[in-house]
Amino acid sequence: MPAAQSNFGNDRMTRSAQAPRHLTRRIGRSSLLVCAAAGLALAGGFAWFVGRVPAHEAKLSRDADGIVALTGGASRIADAIELLASGRGRRLLISGVNRTTSSREISRLNPELEKWVRCCVDFDRSVNTLGNAIEIRRWAEQNGLHSLIVVTSNYHMPRALAEIAHQLPGVALMPFPVITERQRAEPWWASRTTARLMLTEYMKLIFARLRMGLNPAAAAMS
Repeated sequence: MPAAQSNFGNDRMTRSAQAPRHLTRRIGRSSLLVCAAAGLALAGGFAWFVGRVPAHEAKLSRDADGIVALTGGASRIADAIELLASGRGRRLLISGVNRTTSSREISRLNPELEKWVRCCVDFDRSVNTLGNAIEIRRWAEQNGLHSLIVVTSNYHMPRALAEIAHQLPGVALMPFPVITERQRAEPWWASRTTARLMLTEYMKLIFARLRMGLNPAAAAMS
């Protein structure tokens, strides 16, 4: 075989052997860029989420047709009943209560508010935020309510508002965040427990937004 043909064949074999390595390096670089972009997007989203979490209790500018309290802390229920007693809404739904919770038990814990608990408070037994939102929609429609004060923890407020707004796009929502004494005393990053709670809630909000984006008609079908 002539030397020129031999060299040409060797060059082709060398390029063929190098091609997979170049492709692997290109894929690796692309994967790193995608991961870096995703990391930056998550970090930026978390900064946005932290900015959306209320740092102070709200001052309501007007009354609403109804009040909804999403359970998870005792102060949420007490604050919601006080709003009802002060005439901020005509009726209150306490959403996600334990099966053992009743108006009698709440009246026992808040005797000064018993009058309003017995006349104007409803309950549902939903087990998560999506379930809360679905039950709130049914309750609001049954009672002809067009505006709602939403009472829940400050870190839970962005997801609660997103889920309820998805179920009730035509209803005005007014947030009333509940802030614990610990949250008042120190910033969220100073406590490992609070920081983990904020990060977990942020991830739950992302998944909720993805679910709503993939199935925008869910509200009408639920």
